[in-house]
Amino acid sequence: MDKRILKWLYDVKISIDEIESYFIDEKMDFFEYRKNFMRKRAVERNLEIIGEAINRIIKSDNSFERKISDAKAIIGLRNQVIHAYDNVSDETIWAIITNHLPKLKTEIKGLLLDN
Repeated sequence: MDKRILKWLYDVKISIDEIESYFIDEKMDFFEYRKNFMRKRAVERNLEIIGEAINRIIKSDNSFERKISDAKAIIGLRNQVIHAYDNVSDETIWAIITNHLPKLKTEIKGLLLDN
């Protein structure tokens, strides 16, 4: 595997791990998340990194579009967080954290193991 792609895959893994670390000492509670602006911004920043890394991976090797579910949606979220930051809902981010991030984590772990 291209060393740049491997690096970007690790960037995704690290960002997912960081997001998970924000909830180690607290239960996953949407209303608590919503009140903590620092945590929200940290999560959003890591989602930006994930989206940018996946964008670079896809541009470098478009076969990864089939290997990473929802790759286009992940890139789209990155663009929304960066360019339409005032239109990002807490509910959308929460749904991503709780529903989509675990699947992405599994896929990335598999891609890294295949290397």
